[in-house]
Amino acid sequence: MRIAIGNVIGQTELAELRTALDNVRFLDGRATAGYAAREVKDNRQADPLDRKAAALRALVAEKMLSNELFRLAARPKQLSPILFSRYEPGRKYGSHVDDAIMGGMRADVSFTLFLSDPGSYDGGELVIETPAGDEAIKLEAGSMIVYPATSLHHVAEITRGERLAAVGWARSFIRDEAKRELLFDLDTARSRLFARKGKSEDYDLLSKSSANLLRMWAED
Repeated sequence: MRIAIGNVIGQTELAELRTALDNVRFLDGRATAGYAAREVKDNRQADPLDRKAAALRALVAEKMLSNELFRLAARPKQLSPILFSRYEPGRKYGSHVDDAIMGGMRADVSFTLFLSDPGSYDGGELVIETPAGDEAIKLEAGSMIVYPATSLHHVAEITRGERLAAVGWARSFIRDEAKRELLFDLDTARSRLFARKGKSEDYDLLSKSSANLLRMWAED
């Protein structure tokens, strides 16, 4: 399941985040890539040892974990450390799949939080490669795309401006993608039913099914 989530970070905090990142040291992104991805990765990433970035990573993680839609879509048990990436003209990240183990944890769900206004740069789409064709994604600043970490994907070459993003991975309580989607659909239907009719017998039955499936499938 792929889902776009808007307004993960508000505009005021977003502006402050971008300003703060201007004072963070950025290094060659190939340092964090595997041997194959290193051949196609051309970006810069915030130095993980730069203390100025620590509070910014914590802010992004807090905003994500407080977002109900993200929690329902990803069922996160643990987040990897957030990576801040920059792409300037000529830079890109070729086709690759994320490592199964990221930051010492299993990576089930990938996410990209767009930090640059889409009109400020050309290119730079996150392209998820599927059997039905490529899906190019470029969201408003402060919005996030969440997708299975099993996906082949790439970042298109930047031809103008600068693309700034926060990326990372989640270990999910629900390892299987299809099961996560089923639970997401059930909880969405349950919420819509409650909004229309309040608490009812049908709502209680949906709640029971959702809770018991989660209890059956969750890896705690």
